[in-house]
Amino acid sequence: MTSVSSADSLQSSLGYRFKALALLDEALTHSSLVNEQKTALPQHNERLEFLGDAVLSLVMSEYLASALPQSSEGALSKLKAQVVSEASLAQVARRLGLGEHLKLGRGEDRSKGREKDSLLADALEAVLAAVHLDGGYEASRMVTRHIFSEELTHIAAQQDQPGAGDYKTQFQEWCQKRHDTLPRYAIVRETGPDHQKLFEVELSIQGEVVGVGSGRSKKEAEQQAAKQALRQVGS
Repeated sequence: MTSVSSADSLQSSLGYRFKALALLDEALTHSSLVNEQKTALPQHNERLEFLGDAVLSLVMSEYLASALPQSSEGALSKLKAQVVSEASLAQVARRLGLGEHLKLGRGEDRSKGREKDSLLADALEAVLAAVHLDGGYEASRMVTRHIFSEELTHIAAQQDQPGAGDYKTQFQEWCQKRHDTLPRYAIVRETGPDHQKLFEVELSIQGEVVGVGSGRSKKEAEQQAAKQALRQVGS
């Protein structure tokens, strides 16, 4: 079984406390240990790895589709593939110190299994599945976003770079060429509670409203207004 101090340390890093520690134990148990000992150990983590792959894919798809409403399906697929790649998962696992918690057979341990990208990535998926089974989808979603926060911040920063192909950039370029002026965005309405606000934005050129957009953030609302304006000027 995972020691109490080891389990506490990992749960702190995950930002989640298990009701059934046996699930976490299973997620950390590699097949090499089960194959070597052939005793009443927990099941190895391949079953959970299978589920964790699906949980991770859903959480990331949902996040990217919501955070980048202006991106195409192809662009979103590329970003997701980047975030859920073996190298990315192994990087997150190393930040969590997951390698030191793994239960490996002697041979795998001697061959530096704790440092292998493939083992770390698989174990991370298994841990996410364990969270999902222990606390449900909302818990797995929360933990996934928490441990991948660096990767998700990096993606957001990339999208914010000038000329990244977003609607605001495209419309600004059109305005400068056609009117030699910059568009103006104004928040006209905010509705809903603080944690679920909906912003409505009007986009105008030289005082004339040419687009309206709404979204869960000011940035998203501005993007939607620019998208509508681009459709108008292009029609």
